[in-house]
Amino acid sequence: MPTIISCAVTGNITTRANHPELPCTPEEIARACLDAAKAGAAIVHIHVRYPDGRPSMELAHYRETVERIRDSNPDVIINLTTGPGQRFVPSLDDPKTAAPGTTLMPPEQRVEHVVALRPDLCSLDFNTMYSGSSVVINTPHNLRVMAKLIREAGTVPELECFDSGDIHLAKDLLADGTLGPDPFFQLVLGVKYGASASPATMSYLASLLPSGATWSGFGVGRWEYPMLAQAWLLGGHVRVGLEDNVYIRKGVLAPDNAALVAKAAEIIDALGGEVADAAQARRILRLNPSR
Repeated sequence: MPTIISCAVTGNITTRANHPELPCTPEEIARACLDAAKAGAAIVHIHVRYPDGRPSMELAHYRETVERIRDSNPDVIINLTTGPGQRFVPSLDDPKTAAPGTTLMPPEQRVEHVVALRPDLCSLDFNTMYSGSSVVINTPHNLRVMAKLIREAGTVPELECFDSGDIHLAKDLLADGTLGPDPFFQLVLGVKYGASASPATMSYLASLLPSGATWSGFGVGRWEYPMLAQAWLLGGHVRVGLEDNVYIRKGVLAPDNAALVAKAAEIIDALGGEVADAAQARRILRLNPSR
């Protein structure tokens, strides 16, 4: 089976201080997605930004980005994030009170852009964990609300799992019918206080997935390409991009997202694999034909 490459082009944590060419405007993000697709990415994973680089949740930013991509390349698989809106920063004086930096919001608000734009895929984070200076919170109730709206939009959720407990929660939601059949899991390794980026950890997490489930895995920072190779060896698909890692090799900034994708394709080829094009990826993921 050919291997799907996903490219996460900007994220919401990487800044232009980390990489001066980080795409931020809808035009820049759309161009990064199109270039990544030309380099071999079948899926583009999208966060949006304000022009000054701050993370955005504005529907207008998502709409412009998606329309630009669809107008130029209707085949590439669009995967919109639903991650923003899940962070809580406890006040030092009163931990039950939100401090500045808190973004926690109702689950319906976190998927408004998915309902409006109906992308092929969207991420659905299953983690509740300490991250940076905040606590990421994804309760079973909120996940059920989001999953229902996502499925009603005709979008397939990508189940993002940062540790073993996330997989167990996802399996419960599969068992009770909250999530549809044919799940697509994304294993996230190397985030501090989440699953460590090691072959043993990825193998363990993959062993917990439902039998026959389609999955992808990636590592952040310097673990991007080692974990890419490990995911391929275990039969998974892969992800790269400036959201996860800004270096093409040790100490050398990647020219752009397309360069990270091209290197991923080279590694897959060197291992004896084949890179999936968008049409093949749609069949593997049981998605609708391009819209």
